[in-house]
Amino acid sequence: MFSAPPDVEVTEAPWQEHAVVRALTVVTLLYLFLVGVNGLGSGFRALGEGVLESFFAATENPFIGLMVGILATTLVQSSSVTTSMIVGLVAAPLNPIPIANAVPMIMGANIGTTVTNTLASMAHMGRKEEFRRAFAVATVHDFFNYFAVLVLLPLEIMTGVLRKTATALAGFLGGFGGADYDSPIKLAIKAGGAPIEGALAMLLPSERLVAVGYIVVSALMIFLTLVSIVKVMRSSMQTKMEALVSRALAKSAVIAIIVGAIATVMVQSSSITTSLMVPLAGAGVLTLRQAFPVTLGANLGTTVTALLAAMAVTDTNAQAGLTIALVHLLFNLAGTALIYPFEPIRNIPLRAASGLADIAAESKRWAVIYVVGLFYGIPVLFAVLNELLT
Repeated sequence: MFSAPPDVEVTEAPWQEHAVVRALTVVTLLYLFLVGVNGLGSGFRALGEGVLESFFAATENPFIGLMVGILATTLVQSSSVTTSMIVGLVAAPLNPIPIANAVPMIMGANIGTTVTNTLASMAHMGRKEEFRRAFAVATVHDFFNYFAVLVLLPLEIMTGVLRKTATALAGFLGGFGGADYDSPIKLAIKAGGAPIEGALAMLLPSERLVAVGYIVVSALMIFLTLVSIVKVMRSSMQTKMEALVSRALAKSAVIAIIVGAIATVMVQSSSITTSLMVPLAGAGVLTLRQAFPVTLGANLGTTVTALLAAMAVTDTNAQAGLTIALVHLLFNLAGTALIYPFEPIRNIPLRAASGLADIAAESKRWAVIYVVGLFYGIPVLFAVLNELLT
């Protein structure tokens, strides 16, 4: 009596297909990122000890190390790239950068990453009050990180507290970042670097050039894969991240910090999280005090990239790479714990950002002078002075 219904072909919804493609893309890019981090250390190992002495000497001065971290991060516009490279260098078997020398560089990377949201605030220059609000929210990140360095760098130079604590933690975690056993992931990372090294050996005439080529290719892989991961994650997570941040603003400061960290882990970029605050502040949607804890959370979230990089290291000095990654985490945790809970101390970066925003809103040239001087001029000046004095 009744005819059978026609066969209905069940297909995945387009959004499901896109989600699968994005997930596979991120996994592939993450693998290539880890191959690049491991290759950076392998390339320096192949160079030999003599060539690496210049690296050691250049970073012996902690203030020069700090400036190197700032300048490198402002040039590549990503602290994730800088910290991942530092992890690879610290973990290289010949130890081109000792842990003690790398600590100021990590702190400098924290400062350098704030340039992105500060530059983003420049888009609001055409409207005075809007620019005032946006510039204050952007620069509070700068002032917090500089203030944290002013407190923690001298303490680290005198006591080595961050380095010692991170070393103890790395030892407790054991084989997580080291070469205690040949895990499938580490074997896969080594296998991924072998074709690159083989191709370079065919193309270049000497072992020294092959080593240099491997370093360059690995550095490019780190940079390009991280940029690509950020783009893919941003395209899929932007709306969700905005919703997370919006909900956080209505909650307590602790919730705002946690959400800022989660949002940053999701998109693998603190710059995206903090830059998202800038137009919202410019539009008057959120205040400086509301944005500040989200910014601190972004600082904490960005440390995940260095920890991932530490996982990629497969050589015998791998625990040093994990140690410097933990230093990055401890520095941001300590800075947040020392500054944010106490209102008189918390008000220092807030008032500094508000005061600078008032000046910049009255005369836009001071905003330009601030960005150029803080992120480029001071590091270059320190480098020149160091060269003249040595």
